[in-house]
Amino acid sequence: MPSGVTTSFLVIEALFLGTGIMITVATVLWMNEMKVAPTLDSVTRLVLISHFPMQALLANGIFIFITVLFAIPSMIIPTSRSWLKLHGWLVVVCAIFTLILGLNEWLQTLTIRANLASYWGEQPNDVQSLIQQKFNCCGYTNSTSPPFITDSVCISEVEAAKKAGCVGPFAKYAEHFLNLVFTAAFGVVGLDMVLLLCVAMLIKRRKEILRYRRIDEKRGMGSI
Repeated sequence: MPSGVTTSFLVIEALFLGTGIMITVATVLWMNEMKVAPTLDSVTRLVLISHFPMQALLANGIFIFITVLFAIPSMIIPTSRSWLKLHGWLVVVCAIFTLILGLNEWLQTLTIRANLASYWGEQPNDVQSLIQQKFNCCGYTNSTSPPFITDSVCISEVEAAKKAGCVGPFAKYAEHFLNLVFTAAFGVVGLDMVLLLCVAMLIKRRKEILRYRRIDEKRGMGSI
C-alpha cells in the first residue's frame, strides 16, 4: 500500500500532467482558431494570440509530457532514487520554461497601449472594422488618428467624431485577457514547485528506507 508521501506525489504528478494537457490543448485550439476568419466575438482575442509564442507554448506542453514519462520508472522501481532525481531536474526545467513564458505575457501588460497601437496598425481594414463594431468606437486613438474605417458603426466623419477611439476598451479587454494568461502560467509554476517538494520528500523517504534496510541486514535480520 503506498505511503502518504507516495500518494501525495502521485496526486500532484497527475495535476502536473493536467497542466501539460491544458497548455497543449489551449495552444492547438488557438493555432486552429488563427486559421479561421475572425468574427465579432473572436477578433480581439485573435489579434492578441497572434503575437503569442505558439511554438514555445506547444514545446512547453510537450516537455511536460516527457517529464511525466521520466516519473514512470521511479514508480515501477520503488527503491530507485536516480529516476526521481532526474525527474526532479526536469520539473525544474519545466518551471523555468513556464515562468519565462508567463513573465513575457506579464511584461506585455506593462506596455499594453503601445503594443496595441502596433497591433492595430498591422491589421487589415476588415479586422479594424470588426474591432470598431465590437467596442462601438471609431479609429484607434480617435476617429482621425489613425483614420477610422467606414462601417455600420462609423458611417461618416460626423458620426465617427462623436465616438471615442478604440484604445480604451481594447486595452481593457487585452489587460484582462493577458492577466488570465500569465496568472495561469504562474499557477502552473506554483504547482511545479509543489511537485518538486513531493519529489524531494519521496527521495528522502526512500533513502531512509534503504538505510534502515541496511541496518537490519547488518543485524542479520535480512531484507524486510
